[in-house]
Amino acid sequence: MDNNVILLVEDNPDDVALTLRALKKNNIKNEVVVARDGVEALDYLFGAGSYSGRDTSLMPQLILLDLKLPKLDGLDVLRRVRADERTKVLPVVILTSSKEEQDLINGYSLGANSYVRKPVDFTQFIDAVGKLGLYWLLLNESPPRGTRGR
Repeated sequence: MDNNVILLVEDNPDDVALTLRALKKNNIKNEVVVARDGVEALDYLFGAGSYSGRDTSLMPQLILLDLKLPKLDGLDVLRRVRADERTKVLPVVILTSSKEEQDLINGYSLGANSYVRKPVDFTQFIDAVGKLGLYWLLLNESPPRGTRGR
C-alpha cells in the first residue's frame, strides 16, 4: 500500500544499505522505494518514466532526501516537490552528509520539514533513523490523503 511507503532518494549504495538496515533494526516495517537519482525520484512521485502508470493518488508517507544526487540534485527535487499541488504537503526530511551551512539554509528555504546530518558512526546512525521513524511515521500528523495545499 503506497501511503505507507518511505521514498528514499539516495545514490550511494552503502548509504542505501545502511538506511535499510537502520530502519529494520528499529522495527520500521514500511515498504521502502529507493530512487537512485533526482530524476527517478520525480518519476516515482509523478508516475513518469519507469513508474509510468503508477497510481499517483497514493503518495509516500515520508521522503528521505539526499542532496548530492546525479542527474538532478536534492534541492532541485525539493523545489519541484513543493511546486506541485500533488506533492507540496508531503513530509520531506533531508538526510545528508553535507556540512555546508548553505545547504541547510536552502533546504529549509525550499520547504524541507527537517534537515538531518548523517552520523558517520553506524550506532549513531541507527539511533538517528529510529528517532526519525518514531517521529515522522508514528507521532507526526500528516495531512489527510488527497489534501492539496493552499
